[in-house]
Amino acid sequence: MSKILGHSFHIPVMGTGFTVDTPVKVAHLGISSVVSIVDDILLEKMRELYCNKLSLPFLPISEKTKDFRAERITSYLNLIDKIVKEKFENLKASVQEKKENLEEYLDLLPDFSEVKKEFKEKFEGSSYVKEAKEWLVKNLPLGSIDVNIMTKLDKDNFYEGEQLPAEYNDAHAALRGFAMSNLESSMVLSAGMNPRLYGYLEQFEDFYPDENGYIKKKIVLKVSDYRSALIQGKFLAKKGIWISEFRIESGLNCGGHAFATEGFLMGPILEEFKNNREELRITLSEILFQALKGKERVCPKSNLDIRITAQGGVGTAEEQEFLMNHYNLDSIGWGTPFLLVPEACDVDENTLHLLEEAQEKDLKLSHASPLGVRYNNLVANTRDRDVLKKFAENKPGSACTKKYMLANTEFTEKPICTASVQYQKLKLADLKEKNLSEKEYEKEVSLLLEKTCLCKGLSASSFLVNHIDTKADGDGVSICPGPNLAYFSKKAKLKEMVDHIYNRTNLIVRTDRPHMFIKEMSLYIDYLKEQIDELHNPVAKQLRSLEKYKDNLLNGVDYYKNLSNNITDKFKNMKNQVGKDLEKLELEIRGLLISSEK
Repeated sequence: MSKILGHSFHIPVMGTGFTVDTPVKVAHLGISSVVSIVDDILLEKMRELYCNKLSLPFLPISEKTKDFRAERITSYLNLIDKIVKEKFENLKASVQEKKENLEEYLDLLPDFSEVKKEFKEKFEGSSYVKEAKEWLVKNLPLGSIDVNIMTKLDKDNFYEGEQLPAEYNDAHAALRGFAMSNLESSMVLSAGMNPRLYGYLEQFEDFYPDENGYIKKKIVLKVSDYRSALIQGKFLAKKGIWISEFRIESGLNCGGHAFATEGFLMGPILEEFKNNREELRITLSEILFQALKGKERVCPKSNLDIRITAQGGVGTAEEQEFLMNHYNLDSIGWGTPFLLVPEACDVDENTLHLLEEAQEKDLKLSHASPLGVRYNNLVANTRDRDVLKKFAENKPGSACTKKYMLANTEFTEKPICTASVQYQKLKLADLKEKNLSEKEYEKEVSLLLEKTCLCKGLSASSFLVNHIDTKADGDGVSICPGPNLAYFSKKAKLKEMVDHIYNRTNLIVRTDRPHMFIKEMSLYIDYLKEQIDELHNPVAKQLRSLEKYKDNLLNGVDYYKNLSNNITDKFKNMKNQVGKDLEKLELEIRGLLISSEK
């Protein structure tokens, strides 16, 4: 593991709005975070907001402009880059005038931070203000302003009635918006492989390394297994594009969209990355260098580095430390707990209260996403509270105004959203024509009504927090915490949450929280039970798939048993906790009957 200069955690993307301006709040303090660049309407509103706050000129970018989406994204990213850098420069210059700003920065850092150690050794209690300022300018890390694109949200777009070329598709335009910005940071690509989008990276100089291995705009791939990382890494390396980081996320123990693996669990996946890290780096390096030579581009003088990070369900300082040490990780993502930190994320007071009160039963792996992907949802969210009432009034679905999740062609030639009024009316009419039994009909209707307008719901909280007019989209909030939220029960200050991460305080008052590995396993067992319950006249392929899933879970049990046996005394609490729960879960898995008979 490389030396930790600053923080050993990052704040992942959450929804489209919850981390939309998180870098403005925390980057100058050395904390990296990720902004979604899906919703250009929200970004344009936030740019206007900050320009007004800072008395900066604001020129709106109209939707009548051909490339408005990319231009809005570039303009917003440039603005927050400017704001963050100014705040950071002021902080570094404050060693004498406003020393408390620098002290806040240093207090947040972990005690093992090389920067914190060196500053204390050199300058604590010192009067060498000039030397201290010069050292800070050279050594103080700035938090990264990273961005996220869901690669499959890449719908076609039109201008003056004509379909535009692929580079104007949603994800392509977002990529271009980032590529044309001033940012020196990373783009996190999530939700699977989009070959055409990946090929588009080749057109932008900032994604290529120079002879010293410096890349202005790095690529981070969010993956849930090693095989996917290798396939996508090779694909991009052949185009001369280097993956600077593989970000491993739990398939089910995460917030937002959940991409379940075939029963592969977080521990074994991290172990595979740990064991193959150097081989992965060498393999991709060889392909990259060959591709760069073929393009007659500059080749770095030496092989490039790969960062390996992880996120999904981490909730204690012990889990943080164990993941970092045992798997040699470079950073850990803490997402869901930061939804309870108003200094970091945009969560309105009403939703914040719902989060504080939420228990396990309130956090559901739902069918709410219009994309047809499972989705971790807060059951009591305000966006969905009037669904049944509207349905009874023959008003199903939502007006589709933002159109970011158009993906269904079941009834129409052009894709539409399954949460829209248009789709839901067509689907209900279709269900009535099928002469289903009452039970089957009610089940289908229930699944349909779960679909929610995430385009509006995931940005509404940011509108409310920042007092932006919500008349167009309503003030109903969709929020997507992971299951880990159940164990955090109160609003926290930024300092408190960071202290919790570094074992300087404890924000979890419950004593029954399972270890993250155990929680994930139980989620996968529940998911397998659901798949078994839904079997009706299954074919042999379905049965084999579920048997494989079950075998993979049992392999996970064996891995954790072996891991538990080899855990050092430092993590004995974890050893006891995991060992106690593992036997019970193993019996539950072995008792699951996968059969063609129902």
